[in-house]
Amino acid sequence: MTWLTWRQLRFPVASVYAALALAGVVLAVGRPVHGDFGDQEFRYLGSLLAVQLLPAVLGVFWGVPMIARELEAGTHTLVWNQSVTRSRWLAVKLGVGAPAAVVAAGLLSLLVTWWADPIDTAAGLDTERGFEPRVTPVVFAARGIAPVGYAAFAFVLGVAVAILLRRTVTAMAVTLVVYVAVQLVVPVAVRPHVLPPVEESVTLTARTIAGIQTKTGPNGEVPQALRVVEPAGAWVLANETADADGVAAHPLPASVDDCLPSSPADPLTPPDLDRIRGCFARLDDLGYRQHLAYQPASRFWPLQWVELALYLALSALVTWFCFRRLRHLS
Repeated sequence: MTWLTWRQLRFPVASVYAALALAGVVLAVGRPVHGDFGDQEFRYLGSLLAVQLLPAVLGVFWGVPMIARELEAGTHTLVWNQSVTRSRWLAVKLGVGAPAAVVAAGLLSLLVTWWADPIDTAAGLDTERGFEPRVTPVVFAARGIAPVGYAAFAFVLGVAVAILLRRTVTAMAVTLVVYVAVQLVVPVAVRPHVLPPVEESVTLTARTIAGIQTKTGPNGEVPQALRVVEPAGAWVLANETADADGVAAHPLPASVDDCLPSSPADPLTPPDLDRIRGCFARLDDLGYRQHLAYQPASRFWPLQWVELALYLALSALVTWFCFRRLRHLS
């Protein structure tokens, strides 16, 4: 049974691991050094995409066909009518496929994490370089050990959907949709609340105000929101102005509408930002403060471990469902 399962997976496994070896050579040769990373943008974005896509690929192209093709062709009954029980049939497939998927995703993630370390270090100190800190959602999912959990979940999800639908192409599409949906929900609804975010009430001054959001009105630009200087390397969850009662002020009160300059006589003359920010700092005298909530950069690894545990728990739950559902297959 193990040999049969390996024969089914050997070409997909060999293809993925060969691609990983090639990616390792490319990244090792072109690892960025400290300094200007402008010429690394293509590899940086490509590596992010590769790590985030690989678990979905493993679930759709490894997990689903390994089960659905046998159910479609009816060859599973031939196996079950011999000395192989249903549970052993599924256990062997999961025992061969899941570790191969987990190791592949883990290798790629650790390789990319090593390659991007100089960039992530710089981004954690200075976000003006154009790269997101590694604790932010887009980068977080392509670093560390979390992709190991993603791969385990995607693979067993593909197996579960294949058992339910018993149609290869349909199951591949459904697996992809469900996996992407989970990957979109977790960073928005789960991860921000896993650890209580750090919350601060920041005084509005000309030095703390970092940006002003405006909206075009009938009489010119109208200020809508302020942004204060954010902690370096943090994942900022809220950066909003609140009144003395703690209620978010959006748009900003009309008392600061005159802080924005009217159309300059010379369009080439830059506005006096210090004067504008100083004008908005009047909000502080009215009791307004800036509410800042964020996950600091130091929580990257605690969040990684929690996310890995979450996805492994989901994988275990889906695996349990697979064995339960297998009893009712004909």
